[in-house]
Amino acid sequence: MTIGITALPLPGWEDSTVVVEPPGTEPGAWSGAPSTVHADGFVYLVYRLRLPLGAGRGIANVVARSADGIDFTVVAEIGKDRFGAESLERPALVRTPEGRWRLYVSAATPDTKHWRVDLIEADTPEGLATAPARTVLAGSPESGVKDPVLHHDQHGWHLWASVHPLESWDDADRMTTEYATSPDGVHWTWVRTALTGRPGEWDARGVRVSSVVVDGDRITVSYDGRATAGENWEERTGVASGVRLPDGTFGQLTAEDREPVGSPHEPHGLRYLSLVALPGGRQRLYYEATRADGAHDLRTELF
Repeated sequence: MTIGITALPLPGWEDSTVVVEPPGTEPGAWSGAPSTVHADGFVYLVYRLRLPLGAGRGIANVVARSADGIDFTVVAEIGKDRFGAESLERPALVRTPEGRWRLYVSAATPDTKHWRVDLIEADTPEGLATAPARTVLAGSPESGVKDPVLHHDQHGWHLWASVHPLESWDDADRMTTEYATSPDGVHWTWVRTALTGRPGEWDARGVRVSSVVVDGDRITVSYDGRATAGENWEERTGVASGVRLPDGTFGQLTAEDREPVGSPHEPHGLRYLSLVALPGGRQRLYYEATRADGAHDLRTELF
């Protein structure tokens, strides 16, 4: 859940610290896709563990806690078998205004390109390990939905999710970011397409909002993008912005005309930014990035 941040910093790499090593040293072994919440003096981090294709893919979402934002202790682990899923992708961790904890889990339907989002909810982060799940974004035969980013304010709940068309198996990597609203964070209404790729640009093949910053009626987001199907799983990061409309919803986003941010290591993947506000006005950024050996680790930077 985003809170009162007025700037959206971007990674600089040189000052980053690895907080979670990947589960292997080969391409396809990833720790990343983070989502973060600051509460009760701690940074709570949820991330996805992934193995290469044929070895398990996204095997678990892990919830961890840290006093300094760097050294984390695991408090809950949610495996893919619990959802009957072939793979898990980026989760979203939020704390409701009532103080309850929610985890929105992206689950892949076996032997398809379809994705859905399930919700688990508990009184504590530890309770997420055993809380029951319910589907809140089912997708459809024509589209898969995953990787939600959430924001709550006086107008209710807002969500940006990655939606993939399923009419063609070979083209199911394409993605737009779609925007939805909800009175309770459970029952969602799709409102509009928030962001699409730009023909001829580095994000032409697909875009996925990864972090949302709301300042008054203005919204700034980071997003993942890729130009080709071959860049799937190695997206780079850009910035887009928009405004709140008179009805309280957020409008379409416009991408900034700038070069994307990437890892210095080929194929330069740097994605899934998650920004958390800290006491004293500082901010900490978490993201997934490509290492020299082709694996992805989870990194953080302090601003």
